Amino acid sequence: MAFYIVQFLTGLASAASLFLVASGLSIIFGVTRIVNFAHGAFYMLGAYVAFTLTEQFSGAIGFWGGIVVAAVIVALIGVLVEMVLLRRIYHAPELFQLLATFGLTLMVEDLVVLIWGPSDLLGRRAPGFRGAVDFFGQNIPSYDLFLIVLGPVVLGILWLLFQRTRWGVLVRAATQDRDMVAALGVNQKWLFTSVFAVGVFLAALGGALQIPRDAVNHALDLQIIVDVFVVVVIGGLGSIVGAFVAAVLVSELNAFGILIFPKISIILVFLVMAAVLIVRPWGLFGKQEAPARRTPGLTVNPWRPLTSGERLAAIAALALAAGLPLVGGNYALTVGSEIAIFVIFAVSLHFLMAVGGLASFGHAAYFGLGAYGVALLAKMAGLPMIVCLLLGPLLGCLGAAVFGVFAVQLSGVYFAMLTLAFAQIVWSIAFQWVAVTGGDNGILGVWPERWAASPSHFYWLSIGIAALAVIALRIIVFSPFGYALRATRDSPLRGEAIGIDGKRIQWTAFVIAGTVAGIAGALFAYLKGSVFPDSLGISLSVDALVMVLLGGVETVSGGVVGAIVYKALNIWLVSRTDLSKLVLGAFIVLIVVAFPKGIVGMLETIRNRRRPKLSKPASLTSRIETAE
Repeated sequence: MAFYIVQFLTGLASAASLFLVASGLSIIFGVTRIVNFAHGAFYMLGAYVAFTLTEQFSGAIGFWGGIVVAAVIVALIGVLVEMVLLRRIYHAPELFQLLATFGLTLMVEDLVVLIWGPSDLLGRRAPGFRGAVDFFGQNIPSYDLFLIVLGPVVLGILWLLFQRTRWGVLVRAATQDRDMVAALGVNQKWLFTSVFAVGVFLAALGGALQIPRDAVNHALDLQIIVDVFVVVVIGGLGSIVGAFVAAVLVSELNAFGILIFPKISIILVFLVMAAVLIVRPWGLFGKQEAPARRTPGLTVNPWRPLTSGERLAAIAALALAAGLPLVGGNYALTVGSEIAIFVIFAVSLHFLMAVGGLASFGHAAYFGLGAYGVALLAKMAGLPMIVCLLLGPLLGCLGAAVFGVFAVQLSGVYFAMLTLAFAQIVWSIAFQWVAVTGGDNGILGVWPERWAASPSHFYWLSIGIAALAVIALRIIVFSPFGYALRATRDSPLRGEAIGIDGKRIQWTAFVIAGTVAGIAGALFAYLKGSVFPDSLGISLSVDALVMVLLGGVETVSGGVVGAIVYKALNIWLVSRTDLSKLVLGAFIVLIVVAFPKGIVGMLETIRNRRRPKLSKPASLTSRIETAE
């Protein structure tokens, strides 16, 4: 019994730091509607800065002074980021703010390695909490007991701040309806800055308090951000009490899951998150938002068919790409095949986002399911490559069909978070179902047959399927189904009034996008010759989002161009510099700030500016006067 109590207390100690980080993200998310992927980076910066201050300046400010000062320093960095970067793009589509914070995360990952090195750093013990307390033969670190007490104390301080101050009232009001707060004359600019500062301070404080418990390393941001998103969604946007309860729930599930449900321990928190989103989309303690006037984050202009000149340009580009084997070596052809595969992956998500208005944060699930489908058919059933390529993506189709039933019931950020939960569930199954998937060891030896084994033949196969995927999706876009999907995106109520079954239309689009992503995953399995759980991971889903947003979600060819530029630049930078993430992140931030409509949107803007303006046609009256 004592062992379980100690395990429970250990979970409470972990919940304290998780609550600090999650409460900061909940505040930022609730008020500014920024899906701040950089929140984990601020948590990591808090740990690194606290390590330096407690090691180098402990004599001047002491250990606890170093912890607080580190959080303040990172909060000031957060204010600078908000004023210089985020304030410039508040009027851009909200998903571009996600892209900017992702670019910032890439930059921070390389910067911490550049400043502190790649090795793990071990912080010193907290003064006064270096021992352990004996509990019926079980030792409980005294620092864990300190964290257990600290969590409710911080909760009480935050509750007083938000319930008993005018600033707190404004923050709570902005969480529910930002437009109404602005209409009352509140300066949103400085309200957002102050909220961002408080949120970053809490994240950095959570990171700084972890240095006596865990080693400081440059992977801390990704380790914490997924759990933080889960906590925020379960607790409810903008709810501090909800963040605390959800942090305790998630931490205890992590603590006891491995003991009670070892086979599904990794899945537990995502199952809970999915269940909460399905039953109560705004979280356990959140409140339903004011209805949105448009699809959150998307202001897509009506698509138009390609002009004859654009068709010729597309055919010429495809012909040039097909000629790469005549001039390129095996490495160039392998890179070209990978880029073509990710073009398929990106256009599937672009179709879902731009035409359907559905921003998925877990699109890698269907990419990975397609890859595993091919691997299982090839290795276990021994089927020919053609049959595997035809049947393997059906696993992605099946996953999209099942998950889509629940996902399309939601919209906006809740839809995005539910897709993330489903993707993490699939990843967890692949990671833990070792007997079938091989777990972390993956499935090896998935090589193409002789007719497609050479780099040139596989390259032609990849770009051929990519071209067919792009053409097929464009045909769907301009079909009656495509127009019905756009009607559902732009005005669900009007669409319903003329007889369009919006949920069925969106579910069908979800299945189509998942199937196309599965095709990309199937080709990827043959390209790499193996499949690992990483093919289902959140990082790959984020890559897909970056490709679409970088190319331009409001454009026709944004997915194609974004995939080519992002993958080519990423591969080239990795081969040229050790700071590839820093350069790539800076490039992404530059594009978002200078051209928030993406690369294709930028090119269209330049072309429209150069196009000569047509003279305004004369009115009927002026033409009569001229004739007289």
